[in-house]
Amino acid sequence: MGTPEFARKPLERLYSEGHDIAGVFTQPDKPSNRGMKVSCSPVKELALSRGSPVHQPKTLRDGAASELLRKLECDLIAVVAYGKLLPLDVLDIPRLGAVNIHGSLLPKYRGAAPIQWAVLRGEKETGVTSIYMAEEMDAGDILYMKETAIGEAETAGELYDRLSVLGAELLAETVGAISRGEAMPIPQDHSKATFAPQLTKEMSPIDWTETAHNIVCKVRGLNPWPVATTELAGTTYKVFRAVAGAMRGTKAPGAIVSSGRHGIEVACADGSVIIKELQTPGGKRMASADYLLGNPIVV
Repeated sequence: MGTPEFARKPLERLYSEGHDIAGVFTQPDKPSNRGMKVSCSPVKELALSRGSPVHQPKTLRDGAASELLRKLECDLIAVVAYGKLLPLDVLDIPRLGAVNIHGSLLPKYRGAAPIQWAVLRGEKETGVTSIYMAEEMDAGDILYMKETAIGEAETAGELYDRLSVLGAELLAETVGAISRGEAMPIPQDHSKATFAPQLTKEMSPIDWTETAHNIVCKVRGLNPWPVATTELAGTTYKVFRAVAGAMRGTKAPGAIVSSGRHGIEVACADGSVIIKELQTPGGKRMASADYLLGNPIVV
């Protein structure tokens, strides 16, 4: 059970390991992009190319999905970024249970956007965790973990791609251990749980009264979606890359300090931030230095 690109590599790994895929569940097809053309999920594309039966129920709570799963007679359900909570009557069907690959080191960052929130919060390390699924979201017993450092300039999108690969490795190890009877689950410490709710466009505007560190983390964490934004000299920009500047002056937060080959430097609470990559409404994403060649900003 999975939907986005993050779940594609784990499914590929299950195929390469030779597992018999009884069926693939993914979210219903939906309109996307400006043309609102109906498109299917990356997981569905892969499953169809491998000849696996694909199921796209709108809900798992009407009894129909449970009946279908019983007919499939699957031994194990593997869930990676499916996008739906599994009710207890579904979790109880497979004889070996249901496992989930989650993009954080649980119990930290339970929820829909663990990768983005790890970057937003300035974490130095994250990883992937496999758990036996429970009714409560991301609260099941832990099976295995894989850890990785977060790069100083790494964006949420870049980390997402890396954790997808790591998640595929972890799923293969987890399924193998369960099939051999070697899995030894450990209960989570629920008192240490933190949460990672879905991102929204309302989070995009940069607050220049924040520290340089927090602003840079925000730019990294909201890339590739919904993307940090700011209004400077009357123009609203999407900000894709930024670094802390060296300015230690008295300019008010949000004031432009300088602009040129280095980018656009803006004052913040404890110094400055240099915008390195941006996009104007209707324009192309580009390096700030290239943008300034045709659109100079007077400080």
